[in-house]
Amino acid sequence: MASLLEKVSTLISANLHALVDEALKKNNIAVIDQYIRQVEDNLEDLEDAAATVGGNVRSLKRKLDAYEDKAHELDRAIDAFLMEGNEAAAVAAQSKLNSTQRLIASYKEQAERQQQEYQKLLEAKVKLEARLATMKQQREELSAMLELAKSKEISVKTIKSLDDLMGVGDADIERMAQSVYSRLDKASAAAEMHATSLDQQIDDVLERGTLDAQLAERRKKLGLA
Repeated sequence: MASLLEKVSTLISANLHALVDEALKKNNIAVIDQYIRQVEDNLEDLEDAAATVGGNVRSLKRKLDAYEDKAHELDRAIDAFLMEGNEAAAVAAQSKLNSTQRLIASYKEQAERQQQEYQKLLEAKVKLEARLATMKQQREELSAMLELAKSKEISVKTIKSLDDLMGVGDADIERMAQSVYSRLDKASAAAEMHATSLDQQIDDVLERGTLDAQLAERRKKLGLA
């Protein structure tokens, strides 16, 4: 369990800006897809672990309730035996009560530890789900950016051809070249505006992911989940 939480903690603390930068440098979203797969795999393991631990907590509490009921019965029985003057039965019941109380203390300790573990798993699940949603949104942004980058590469090749056309001395060809230049300039301006806003979009998405995780945890505490 500790190993799983360590893996999840590593994924949650990953620098998303660095991942996006690396994908942009490599001109490939594979680095983002790998991160998303890791998150999805660990999220599945986390959900399974949370279900297992949550089930253990329920079982322990059920056993604890049964032993506490038994302790109350023994406590009443001891008083009854003493009232009857049945010393031997009272001693036996007291011994059994002592043993039951030790079991109760043990189950309480186990239940508390399991409950804390269960809570950690639930909190990690909320954070990891927020991270996954954030990175999936980032992937869409990055995919659009890379497509734009590919278009720009084609534009560079086109510009080189246009430069050759500009000097041929034919007015119609030169007008056509100027028209294509104009379209390329407009596309370049759009690309620059999109790139300028990307960092802000990343920050907005990350902040939104954090806020969603905080609100989800608060709803859970209020019983609204």
